[in-house]
Amino acid sequence: MKIVYLGPVAPHWEVRSEFGDRAVIDAFRDRAMARLLLLPPHDPQFRRNRERVARDAEREHLILEWDLGFPEDEELVSAR
Repeated sequence: MKIVYLGPVAPHWEVRSEFGDRAVIDAFRDRAMARLLLLPPHDPQFRRNRERVARDAEREHLILEWDLGFPEDEELVSAR
């Protein structure tokens, strides 16, 4: 499963999945989108909600990957 940042115009995120139980994927997608829908990656709330989404995926035994559209090390440098 991959969560992709679409850009500065809402909705900012898309949840993509190529395999797995459709009911589990759809339920996870709904929860993840509820947490991320209006948050761009530079928003301070994003970090907390990203951790919550990751814990949710872990509980559901889902493999989660993030595509923020830029290297994550760059995010850390720009935050300083």
